[in-house]
Amino acid sequence: MESDSGPLVVGLRDLSSGDVALAGGKGANLGELVRGGFPVPDGFVLTTAAYRIAAAQAYADPNDPQGAAERLRAVAVPPIVAEGLLEAYHALGSVPVAVRSSATAEDLPEASFAGQHDTYLGIVGDDALLDATRRCWASLWTDRAVAYRRANAIDARGVALAVVVQKMVDATAAGVLFTADPLTGTRRRAAVDAVPGLAEALVSGEVTPDHYAVDTAKGSVVRSRISGSVPVLGGHELAELAAVGDRVEGLFGAPQDIEFALDAERRPWLVQSRNITTLYPLPAGAPDPARDLRVYLSANVVQGYFEPITPMGMQFFRLLGSGMSGALGGRSRGAIAPRDVAAGPSMVVEAAMRLHVDVTGPLRDPIGHRLLRLVAGVAESRSSALLAVLANDPRFSPRSRSKASSLRRIAEPLLRLGVPPRALRTLLVPGRAPRRLSRELDAIARPLMPTDGDASAHLDAVERLVVEAPPRMFPRFVGTLAPAMLSLGLAGRLLGGRASPDELRTVTRGAPRNPTTEMDLALWQVGATARRDPSSRTALIDRPPIELAQDYRAGSLPPVLQTALADFLSRYGFRCISEIDIGTPRWSEDPTHLLGALANYVRLGNELPDPEAQFAKGAREADAMVEELLGRVHGARRAALRLALRRVRLLIGMREAPKFHLIRLLASPARELLKPVGAQLAEDHRIDDPSDVYFLTVPEARRALAGQDLRAVVAERRAVFARERKRKHIPRVLLSDGTDVEAMIGASAGGDLTGTPASPGVVTGRARVILSPEGARLEPGEILVAPSTNPGWTPLFLTAGGLVMEMGGAMSHGAVVAREYGIPAAVGVPGATERIRTGTIVTVDGSRGTVSLDEAAP
Repeated sequence: MESDSGPLVVGLRDLSSGDVALAGGKGANLGELVRGGFPVPDGFVLTTAAYRIAAAQAYADPNDPQGAAERLRAVAVPPIVAEGLLEAYHALGSVPVAVRSSATAEDLPEASFAGQHDTYLGIVGDDALLDATRRCWASLWTDRAVAYRRANAIDARGVALAVVVQKMVDATAAGVLFTADPLTGTRRRAAVDAVPGLAEALVSGEVTPDHYAVDTAKGSVVRSRISGSVPVLGGHELAELAAVGDRVEGLFGAPQDIEFALDAERRPWLVQSRNITTLYPLPAGAPDPARDLRVYLSANVVQGYFEPITPMGMQFFRLLGSGMSGALGGRSRGAIAPRDVAAGPSMVVEAAMRLHVDVTGPLRDPIGHRLLRLVAGVAESRSSALLAVLANDPRFSPRSRSKASSLRRIAEPLLRLGVPPRALRTLLVPGRAPRRLSRELDAIARPLMPTDGDASAHLDAVERLVVEAPPRMFPRFVGTLAPAMLSLGLAGRLLGGRASPDELRTVTRGAPRNPTTEMDLALWQVGATARRDPSSRTALIDRPPIELAQDYRAGSLPPVLQTALADFLSRYGFRCISEIDIGTPRWSEDPTHLLGALANYVRLGNELPDPEAQFAKGAREADAMVEELLGRVHGARRAALRLALRRVRLLIGMREAPKFHLIRLLASPARELLKPVGAQLAEDHRIDDPSDVYFLTVPEARRALAGQDLRAVVAERRAVFARERKRKHIPRVLLSDGTDVEAMIGASAGGDLTGTPASPGVVTGRARVILSPEGARLEPGEILVAPSTNPGWTPLFLTAGGLVMEMGGAMSHGAVVAREYGIPAAVGVPGATERIRTGTIVTVDGSRGTVSLDEAAP
């Protein structure tokens, strides 16, 4: 039967996964299962066309969801709809049926809507079926469904709901089968929850199910938890279910969440299948983990950056990786061919539009795994701890290479690139290191930046700059930083047990030549200047930052503020919150965030501590600590310690110099070089907007210049990018079988949270959880709880009483700045932004790295 808007009833066998608009997600997937030959109870779908007729008759208004639900429950099923529904029901034999909601916005790749709409089991008779249908329609507008749509940015005006009607299975057992472990993400590790009889009690949470984990490839049960006196499912039944689930996963091309029932003969029937939307995706082209299990370290997490990276931003890292691979000997080992510079080396891996590094090789190396953990620990201590666990995993045991061979392999490129003599020069003349580094880096990068040429020439320049400059920069970075870290390590060894970690961290406070500190002081000066000028002060307090940014670009801010901000941007405008992604605008392009920070400075006024005084205090405390530590040793040991600590004071501030210069001389210039390319492609209608060029790769941009229309490609990537911005969890360390190593190991569930000590001291205050610094405010004394921080966050540190970060290590950006400001900090605290809520009273012990929660406090 059909209406003017389409068929009202369609049999499951006539549907496929492409029929979501007609049958909803559940109905379309069931139709695909039938077409794939899987056991699905016979039935049909009352389509969305029927819903729309009923909704129109009931005057259901999407802007009044409560009223819409009430009207749909009360309305009589329209005669044309009732006739088609009952005719199909009678054709089934008027047997007991399951009646399930199937919305157009559920069981989608990005949003499952699991449990958001109603299901009714054991429905018998015409009246009961009509009533269940009305209640399913009404469930489209329940509070939980409306909230879920809002959270997933789904327009309520476009949603509709079909109703699936199927013969009931006389179930002796039922449950849910996940074809991948939903907690750890491990693929081909089926997770099964099962109960006797129908699954309704399981879904509602009324009973505790049996839980099983099954190795799909082997068909063996690897873990079981039985809730009753006997298991609900036997081993052969679990193996059969896992095999069926594996085939369903193959049908849909993604891990599945499947509801099943076993009939009296213990035959499995599938009553629902949807994508598991919470899994972290695997990198494209990952090898079969059964043959070659790989380890991926999240570079996003190490950098404290959770946002997805644009395709051109990822291209930047592939080009950089190509240059470094060649310099360190990658090409000689066949890791990359010169013609593949845009593809990058195999160790540069993308998943969920985020950057990962394949560290399997170093992890299996007898020396490399120690260096890997050491380097990772500097920036992200928790990642280092996870790598330590994997280093003891038999699956990643060292290969046959000897330690001597490993040392030669590591030392050879460092010697060839001239790192040792540069490090020695830095040790001998540390005072000249910062200016020498900046001068040499400028001499490397500036000649690679053209000032003219067409769009194609600019693409050539991007490749040349990002591939050729890093190998020459790398030995200079290492030659500058290694002496600082080695000097700090030597000082610790010379002192032995005579100094605590807190005391050694104090030595690093107020260090000169820290580019981020210098930037913070410069921004503070802009705020102080604006605060003294009445018109600037009024503008910052009374007007939103986005308007002020527009005025800055038009040159119409109050003159004092316009001049001060322009001077700041002339020095630091190449930076921004998301600066590692060349696809994001720099502060020079959009200073909205800076103007928001300046407004906060002006608003709080004298309540803010003077950062210049804070830094000076930190420097005095560091100098006093140096003298204190020198007094604890004598003779030659004291002379050596003095030398080491002097170099720590002179060089440790340059810890942030490599990133500063990479952004200044590579990332931001590459972004500028791409602007004419974007303008040309937009003018030629190959893309819609010049900024769309950042959603292409360099080879794709070349093809677009040659005439290829890439507007559809960009639109699809922008949609995925927007969806990825909502992802809440990024695994620190991911295995190529999908396993989130941290989830596999498990975290403490105790009342206190534990991370890494970062800045000494103890503070108790009210927590404020901030996920992004854009538009954020922090009241004086509040504890800043953040996923991570980068230079864009540091204005908030002026008001923070303490810092808690989910990511980071003792030398990460947040830890360094916290010490500069003298605020207690704990970093690398797993789950901090989830366990701590804004307003909770917390105590941060920066010396122990612990966070205590007083959730009962008002």
